[in-house]
Formats: sequence, C-alpha cells, structure tokens
Amino acid sequence: MSHPKDLLIIFTRNPELGRCKTRLAATVGDVSALNIYKFLLNHTKNITRDLNIAKWVYYSDDIWENDIWDRSVYEKKVQSGNDLGERMSNAFREGFNVGHEKIIIIGSDMYDLNQNDLLEAFNLLDHHDYVIGPAIDGGYYLLGMKVFNPAVFEDKIWGSDTVLEDTIQDLNNMNYGLLAAKNDIDYFEDIKDIEIFRTFLKN
Repeated sequence: MSHPKDLLIIFTRNPELGRCKTRLAATVGDVSALNIYKFLLNHTKNITRDLNIAKWVYYSDDIWENDIWDRSVYEKKVQSGNDLGERMSNAFREGFNVGHEKIIIIGSDMYDLNQNDLLEAFNLLDHHDYVIGPAIDGGYYLLGMKVFNPAVFEDKIWGSDTVLEDTIQDLNNMNYGLLAAKNDIDYFEDIKDIEIFRTFLKN
C-alpha cells in the first residue's frame, strides 16, 4: 500500500575519514570507524528502500551524487541549523509545509532497527500524535509526529543521557506512543559483543 502522506526523514553524516563516529573512532581508529559507519548506512538503506512512502535523506554537509542513496528512491537534502535540535526541527517543518501528515525521523547508525520497527512507528501515529523510539543510552533513535511541535527540539543537551527524559517531559499530557528501547551505536562498548562488527575490529 502506498502512503504518500507519510514521510521518513533520514539524517546522515557524510562518510568521510575522521569526521564520523568520532566517539567510536577514539577506541577503534578512524578507518574502522568509517567502515563501521558505511556498514550502518547500508543497513539503513536496506531497511528503508522498500517502504512505499516518501523518503528524504538529509546530509550533514553537502549532497553526494552516485552514492548508496538512489535519487529515484530518496530525495536528497542538506541539514540546516546550529545544533541537532534546530536541524531536526527545520526538517520536520519542511515536511509539514509541503503537505506530509505523518513524519518520522531516524539516524543512520542503528543496527538494531529493522523495517518492521518503522512500519510499527507509522502505525502508532494512526492513534497517537507522537511516537518515540527510546535508545538505551538515554537518547532516542526515532521520533515521529503528526503535529509540528518545535518545543521537543529546544533546550536539550544533544548527545547526553537526558534527551529522552526531557523530550518525554515536553510531551507530558500529550498523546504519544513508545517503541521498544534499542541500542544506539556511539562507543566501542556498544558493538564489542555484536558478532557482525568483529570483522571491522580485526584491522
């Protein structure tokens, strides 16, 4: 079934050596961190490309042509704003401004995320105004809304373990649904026990 009014926003970093997964790179090195990030980008592409909805990929710096994000599947854009909150807020605003009704944002480094999780999130928005995917580290890996609410992007210490709690506080007395908590990949500890990442750590 096609849902053109549904929009999935994917935030990515341009996969450049020394500029992505820097907290992970502090332990495993820049080359391994870049290879892991490219692997995670491919995973994100694989779980999103078959969703029959609008999909926008927002690059951190500039748009790359001829990369894994096929223009026939993904519309390419560049993030704008001074911090992560402002960049996400601007992306949601743009989506609502062009007529999308249910908008969900994800990052591009969630190995635990699969296509069914995304379908569940959009389904939750049938009955809720907001949906959140809590990350185990105290942030969130997914945020969705039917009503643009800039407050959820303001007054947050991005990258800290208070983001989820503060966001839920913003939605106090509002109608929101929660997905299962998942493991976000920021540090070596987040991947050291996951079999598939061991090949990247043998370098």
